[in-house]
This record gives sequence, structure tokens and C-alpha cells, in this order.
Amino acid sequence: MNTLVLALTLIVPPARTHFYQLPAIDHWNRLYKLTAFDIFILLPYLAILAILAVYGVHRYHLVYLYLKHRHRIAKPKTVFDVKPRVTVQLPIYNELYVVERLVEAACNIRYPRELLEIQVLDDSTDGTVDIAAACVEKHRRLGFKIHHIHRASRHGFKAGALENGLKLATGELVAIFDADFIPAPEFLEDVVDYFSDAEIGMVQVRWGHINREYSLLTEVESVILDGHFVIEHGGRHLSGRFFNFNGTAGIWRRTAIESAGGWQHDTLTEDTDLSYRAQMAGWKFLYLPHIVCPAELPVEMNSFKSQQARWAKGLIQTAIKLLPRIMKSNLPWKIKVEAFFHLTANISYPLMIALSFLLLPAMIVRFNQGWFQMLYIDLPLWLASTASVSTFYLISQKELYPDWRVRLKYLPFLMSVGIGLSVSNSKAVMEALLGIKSSFKRTPKYRIESKADRWATKKYLRKTGVLPLLELTLGAYFGLVVFYAFTNQNYPTIPFLMLFVVGFTYMGLMSILHMTLHRWLRGL
Repeated sequence: MNTLVLALTLIVPPARTHFYQLPAIDHWNRLYKLTAFDIFILLPYLAILAILAVYGVHRYHLVYLYLKHRHRIAKPKTVFDVKPRVTVQLPIYNELYVVERLVEAACNIRYPRELLEIQVLDDSTDGTVDIAAACVEKHRRLGFKIHHIHRASRHGFKAGALENGLKLATGELVAIFDADFIPAPEFLEDVVDYFSDAEIGMVQVRWGHINREYSLLTEVESVILDGHFVIEHGGRHLSGRFFNFNGTAGIWRRTAIESAGGWQHDTLTEDTDLSYRAQMAGWKFLYLPHIVCPAELPVEMNSFKSQQARWAKGLIQTAIKLLPRIMKSNLPWKIKVEAFFHLTANISYPLMIALSFLLLPAMIVRFNQGWFQMLYIDLPLWLASTASVSTFYLISQKELYPDWRVRLKYLPFLMSVGIGLSVSNSKAVMEALLGIKSSFKRTPKYRIESKADRWATKKYLRKTGVLPLLELTLGAYFGLVVFYAFTNQNYPTIPFLMLFVVGFTYMGLMSILHMTLHRWLRGL
């Protein structure tokens, strides 16, 4: 999604070129006088730009689908006379700071006590085990049917924990909440009756953000997630396409999980994998945007990057696993096409890196070719690939918040952050394409609920590795591109080029700064 802004940098003609200097016919002649170097640069440049434009058109289509169907509101088929038995699963791994909050929230859910079971699926290897066990025992004494299930091995990671818990569960329905979520007391009361329709296999609600105002990073993260939950989920669900369970803040019908083949752990997005298998098996999914489950956003850069990379890699793994089966199925073509774009969207990250290195030579070639070729080749591709990003997030903010105009100030920085993510996400995508396996790296949670809370002295911080150095190198490279544009009086491109300078530099510096700050404060 974030790569599509790249064409912005290449579309505006050099300021010193004027229409009366180079008539259109001369530009057509220049097209047939390209050197071997020009062709070597322009062919991959235009090919990549065209691919990004296709994904941009798809983004416009999702916006269209959402706007066309947004007034459809799902309602329960009926109200249960006898409520179904529900198992609430809480998968955790080393969650010192939030496990008590999670268990408290789960026990505060209003539901007949005899029909509610809570499982704390604990794969922890630190003091979280003792805290979770004590918290579970406390609530068991209060009359809750709650179990602490600790595995000595993390086999299968989160999917393995959910699979193990399901073997012991007694519920007909299974609600799942990650450690950073705080389900409201009325969650089950609001959602359970939708399962009165026997064809419903899963119900997903929208994520909220308890710490969105903590920093500039969390503000941007919230806009990114809002776009996903409003436009992507809304557009897909309301128009009859497949969409996915997000791993948390949703409820599954147990038989839907089992009939689809159960939780499998050969991808890093076990939630999306199971979602597609279940829908292919005939189960219907519901998305309820009017019900919100608040969660804690990552506040530290390396954790945020790790989360995004896991999602990027997992979706490509799921595409490799399921797309051949989807394409060979008897599903309608609208579902097949949407599944392709959904599962392969992250391929745009390595394309962005490739295009980044082509940028400076492409600008030089384009400068020599003049404005006319830019007008009839670059401009349509730019309009298809770039403006869709702003439209996508603008509409999501407008749909959710009365003060949406104030939030638009974050869009330029959001585009920079999206560009900056391309280094770590490209690595993740290439690993998926090459079949390189990696462990499930969960996102650390620090119980950051207000600006007064601090995370730097706490455990679990992610290491930086060498990627920040590459990000800083790309930031410096785009600084050079800005200098080239300035010396050639190509002033209109400079604001767009600065998105790349800011994005790569911000990612690299914040990754190093957060790790350095953590080590320094922890060492005091």
C-alpha cells in the first residue's frame, strides 16, 4: 500500500523545460533515439511503476466498494433463547506488563457464569508464568471457570497454543483476545447473537486504540489500522468478497475451525490462513465495524517494524500456500481477484526498493527526454498509483471521526513511514518467496495507556540489526536526489522527494535511538 507514492517523484517535468521549446513531434522523435542506457533504466522503471499502478487501481476499487455498500448494517438473524457456551482464549508469551489487565478484562465480560470458560494459553518463559498462574487462581476462587494452560514448548507458536487450547475447550464458540486488547464487558452480549445464523463461522469487530495520542508514531499507526478496518474490511465484507480474521477481537464457531482443517502453523499469519480455508469450505464471515475492541499500539520503533514485517511475510506465505487452490476452485472470479490482490499486496515493498535505486538515473533520463513523454506515460501511472493512498486514508478518517480534518495533517508523515517500512518489509517478503522460515516474533506490550507512561526501562525491546544502516543509506541517497533536482531547477519534485528522505531517515534514526535509549536506561 505504501509503495505507491513513489511515482510522485518522477512525474513533474523539469522547471526549465517549456512547451514552446520542445514541440510534441520532437518528443516522439526522441523516443526512437533512446540509448542502450536509457532503455536499461526505463524498461524496469516503467514496468515497476505499471505494477504499482495496478495495485493503486485496486485500492480505488476497494474505496468504491466500501462507499457503494457502506450503508448495509448486519443484524442478528434472531436472539438466542439459550445462550451458547463460550470459551475465551487468551494466548500470551512473556507479557509481564499486561497479563493481569488482560485476565481482569476477560473476567469482567458479562455472560452467564456457567456458560463462560476462560483459557490463559501461556507459552511464557519468564516471570509471566507466575503472574498469570496467580491471577488465574485469584479469579478461580471468585467463581470463574478459568484455566492456566502452560506449554513447555512453543511448538507452532500462537497457532500451536490455540490448537492446544481448543482440544481442552468446552465452548461452542471461541473468542480470542491478544495480550494488548481490552474487551469491553458487553463484548459477548453484543456479538454472540450473530451466531444464531448457522452459516456464520466467524465474527470480527473493529480495533480501537487506547494510546493513539501517545506519540507521532502511534498517531500514524492508528490511521494505518483505521484504513485497513474501514476500507479494506468494509469493502470486502460488504461486497461479498473474502476477508480475514485479524487474530484477535473476534469469535469463531468451533466447528468452522475444525471443518476448515484447524489451526496450522506453516505461515506467520495463521489467522488469515484459517480465514481463507474456512470461507472456501462454505462458512460466512461477518465484520461489525460499529463494535470496537480497544488495544494498545506499539510505541517503540523496532517493535512496530517487527510487527509489520511479520504481517508482510505471513501474507506472502499464505498466498504461496492458498492462491493456487483458490484459483483452481469454483469460487466467483470477484473473490479470486480480490484474494490475489489481498494476499500479494506486500510484493510492492521489494518493488519500491528496486525503484528507489532506479530513481536517480531515471530522473536523469527523463530530464533529457522532456515533458511530453512524462505527460502521456508517467502521469496516468502516477494518478493511478498515488492519489489512491490519500483517498484511502482520508475516507477512513472521515468515516470514523468528527474531527477528521484535523487528522489529515498526519497523512504526509504516514506516507513517509510507509516508505520507510519498505526495507524491513522487503526483507520479510523475500524470505517468504525464498521459503526461509522464521519464528513468530510477537509484538512486545508495555502497558502504555497515557503519555505519562514510559517503556524505555522495560524488558522485551527488539534489537535493531543492520537494517537501520540501510535505511539511513537510502535516506542519504534520496538527499542526493533532492540535490540533483534542486541544481536542475526541478523544484516541484522536491516536496515529494523529501517524503523519502524523511521516511528512510526517520526509520533508521528512531530504530537506533530507541535501542540506545533502552540500553542506556536499563544499564543505570
